[in-house]
Amino acid sequence: MNTLSDGESVAAADLTSVLEYWPSPPPWGWISDDLDRLPQEGPNGEPGFFEHVELIDGALVFAAPQTRFHQRVIAGLHVALSTQAPGSVTAAHRMDVKLGHRMRPCPDVLVIDAQAADDDDRTFYTPDEVHLVVEVVSPESEDRDRKTKPFRYAEAGIAHFWRVEDNDGSPVVYVYELDPATGAYGLTGIHHGRLTVPVPFPIDVDLDKLPR
Repeated sequence: MNTLSDGESVAAADLTSVLEYWPSPPPWGWISDDLDRLPQEGPNGEPGFFEHVELIDGALVFAAPQTRFHQRVIAGLHVALSTQAPGSVTAAHRMDVKLGHRMRPCPDVLVIDAQAADDDDRTFYTPDEVHLVVEVVSPESEDRDRKTKPFRYAEAGIAHFWRVEDNDGSPVVYVYELDPATGAYGLTGIHHGRLTVPVPFPIDVDLDKLPR
């Protein structure tokens, strides 16, 4: 069980004091619950400063501006998954998954329990509520999306992971499934043009016809 140190208790109680350490993290590092208490403005009054931020191993990671490829693939996969999902699950995008005390990534697209999605006050989901996570790789996120995040998602027991790469403007989807014997992801397919998989539910997406 994770316990809070005295410093972490201060962080939970008073984010203003934590931000005094900016741009370096506080000595005890950031914790997952801090993301729900970050202010709307940055330390110098910058509007929307903390709007797109993840917690990766206790460090705040700020998302770079999205490319059009990144945005349209997220939108297209979100619509396709939402349309094809059975009633027990639904798709969401840009919602956090709390993997642990110091790990709270924000997948580009995810499939979650419909019951969890019904709560409009939620700011994150837990791994047991998540069936699929999708990361669309951008130049600034390559290492996180290819190495750090898949390892952490598998460690948390999330059964399905997709990584989407840009191949000259066309999406290529690398599909992974959790091996319960090893606790690691195994590559089950690389999809060009069309993505057709039977799990976590039957999915058929024409990748060449995603909105442009």
